[in-house]
This record gives sequence, structure tokens and C-alpha cells, in this order.
Amino acid sequence: MDKSDTSPINELLKVMAQLRDPQNGCPWDKEQNFATIAPYTIEEAYEVSEAIDHDDMVALKDELGDLLFQVVFHAQMASEDGAFEFNDVAQVISDKMIRRHPHVFGDGDTRTEAQQTIVWEEQKAAERKAKGEGDSALNGVANALPALMRAQKLQKRAARVGFDWPEIAPVFDKIQEEIEEVRDALTKGDMDAIEDEIGDLIFACVNLARHAGVDSELALRRGNAKFTTRFREVEKRLSAKRKSPTDCSIDELEEIWSAVKAVE
Repeated sequence: MDKSDTSPINELLKVMAQLRDPQNGCPWDKEQNFATIAPYTIEEAYEVSEAIDHDDMVALKDELGDLLFQVVFHAQMASEDGAFEFNDVAQVISDKMIRRHPHVFGDGDTRTEAQQTIVWEEQKAAERKAKGEGDSALNGVANALPALMRAQKLQKRAARVGFDWPEIAPVFDKIQEEIEEVRDALTKGDMDAIEDEIGDLIFACVNLARHAGVDSELALRRGNAKFTTRFREVEKRLSAKRKSPTDCSIDELEEIWSAVKAVE
């Protein structure tokens, strides 16, 4: 890289290199490795998503910078190991995007969004096979993904090879079946079975979300936000009476909760 280049990305790379400098770098930054930085990378990705949820462009700019810094951090550590450089990362993704968009960068036909999604997945499958990852439709769905997101991706992959109900009605039946199996496990008091059956129930609910065209991860985040807002309002109303939830019966709490919902 041209050291005279004063572009913002080059300045960022210089900052990162200085932070990792063995003699004059930051003690904390010098001690980090891929494993210790990975959780921060995930956290920054979620903070980007939160800024988007809030439609906060100022925060989004800031959070995207934090996420970019994570990429630069990993690239710097890889460079120190002689594995690859930041420019290699940029080149790999540029080549991949060009390869996966022949209708834009090559002679391929213009496609609809739905058609492009199919072709995209076919190209990804071919790439996984070329890497020796096998022929399974489920290969490449990362274990590190949030469980709901991974469940939906696994189901979508299976559906592409015909392992899916053609309509939504049987999904409701499956959910009811899983509820009964949870009831049975609870009756028996078998904790391992309870965890297993509740996992099956959640997986079935994710399948319902997928068939309904809903992202299960986003749906649960929305549910979490809704619960948080309502619960804080319950606390606020109780505080006005100099009370807390622990001072109330479940019937009293349910009455306040219903009142909060009614206002919404």
C-alpha cells in the first residue's frame, strides 16, 4: 500500500497498526487475538442493526465505523501472522460480488429479485462444493449465528430441496403437536426432555414465521421491545402509587398490564 495515501481508510489502517505496535502500541490492543475480538465484532453488528431500527443516521454512521474497525482489527492480526492483508479482504469480496452478479458485471440476463436469490444460492452452493464442504444443502449455515436466525436459514435451505410443507396449515398442526410433547415432558419432570421438546416447539414456531414471510429474529426483537416498553410503563404506574411489582398480586399486575395495552 502506498504510504503516502492519506485516504480515510489508509489512515484507519495506520491507526490500527500503531495500536498493535509491539513497542509503542496500546497494551490492551496488543494482547488481543481473533477469539477475544470476535465477540466485539458480533456486538458491533448488532449495534448497527439497532441504529437502523431507530432510523438514526448519525448513530448508524458511528456504528458502521465501529464495525469497520473490527474488520480492520482482524485484518491487522492476520497480516501480522502472514495470512492476508486488508486489501486481500477487499479484493476477495469484490471478486465474489462480481462473480455472483453476472447480470450486472457480465453477459448474464437481467433478473427479478426472486430469480437472483435462486441463482445466488446456487452459486454459493457451487462455491461450498468447490471448497470441499460437501453436498449437503445445510452446509455453510454457521453454528455461531443466533439460534433463531440459524433455525430459519436451516429451514430455508431444506425447503429449497423440497423438504417443506407446501402450505402453512400443517405448520399449525406441528406446533400443536410440539406443545403436547412439551406438556408430556413437563408431566414426567424430565429436564433433558423438557429442554429438547421446548427446542422443537421454538423450531416449529420459526417455521411458522418463515411460512408467513416473517423474519423470526426480527419478530422476537420486536416482541422484546414491546414487552420492555409495556413493563416499564407498568413500573411507572406503580411507582406513582409508591409501589413495585413485588407489592402486587398477579391479578393486580395483569390489570395494569391490560390497561397499558389498551392505551397502545
